[in-house]
Amino acid sequence: MPRKKLIPEYPHRMGGHCGSGAMRDLLHFHGLGWDGPPDEGLVFALGGALGLSYLRSSDLVPPLYLVGRGADFEVDLPRRLGGQVQVLATDDPEEGWSWVRDEVDAGRPSLVWGDIAELPYLRVQLQMSRHDIVVIGYDEPKGIAFVVDNDRAEVQEVPLDALARARSSTSFPQPTRHCTYRITWPRSLPDVAGVAAAAFRQSADNMRQPSGASIADPTAAGGAEGLAAAAELAADVSTWADLPEDELATLLFSLGAFIEKAGTGGGLFRRLLADGCGEVARLTGDPATAALADVAAQCAQMWTDVARAAVRRDAEVRTRADAVASAASRLPGLELRLAESLELAATSLTTHDH
Repeated sequence: MPRKKLIPEYPHRMGGHCGSGAMRDLLHFHGLGWDGPPDEGLVFALGGALGLSYLRSSDLVPPLYLVGRGADFEVDLPRRLGGQVQVLATDDPEEGWSWVRDEVDAGRPSLVWGDIAELPYLRVQLQMSRHDIVVIGYDEPKGIAFVVDNDRAEVQEVPLDALARARSSTSFPQPTRHCTYRITWPRSLPDVAGVAAAAFRQSADNMRQPSGASIADPTAAGGAEGLAAAAELAADVSTWADLPEDELATLLFSLGAFIEKAGTGGGLFRRLLADGCGEVARLTGDPATAALADVAAQCAQMWTDVARAAVRRDAEVRTRADAVASAASRLPGLELRLAESLELAATSLTTHDH
């Protein structure tokens, strides 16, 4: 028999990034935080998912790929906080929907993937399959699901058939396969200093020695990860001014979008990290973490400077390319400082009793 259910008073705030925005809401819903409901930056920083992947290829649309986080934030964050996560995937739409419906029926919001091109309220043509959304209800007689998205302030009514298409996408970077995160949250949270130390160490490792756990594998197609990706990007953009003008214009627009617009919270996730590190410093009084927040903010600003140079409307395309190359040349040094600062803060939080 068709059913309906809506979880009332879900505490949603718009977010800079789909993953950390969704997790912020979920922590708030479950009454978890250290000093009231957490801010999104704190949630992102504690996920330990800072990373960097870069690839330019004519096989891609758009012809480059740039992302500033790793693949496992949605699993690592709840586990680091003392929770449990099952990642469920299937090619059977009925099975996939039953997981969501069962969670909602039990009063638990359901975190799932949906391709942005198939979510009608986003009104985008770009396909991107790994977009986190939270289903908080459904009405089967009306054929709709109630969806919360970091990009929209209000709860969205999504036709069930559109949601099924979004959840069965085969587009970049990987098939969605009705992916559903079944999360069991802890009753209370561990000490924030220990959580932050582990997260900072993981983020530093992601930059220094990437494990390949990226959202798409750029190395398989000639790209780079971690600190090597910053060097690769800086070297690559220095050659762009020689490209045909239409190709150059597409690359510059795409670069700006990946840094600022593609759900990164601005500054390729570094601004979220800076905000979160500032919050950890406030909660712990740790000076190395306060210094880390400053370095992360500088790094975020340089990424933003690259993006702004790329999309300036008052400069012709080759002038923009030169400005991008100049700004990007500073990224490898800043990203190395960021990795070093993450390591120093991790050590400081571990060795000092806060």
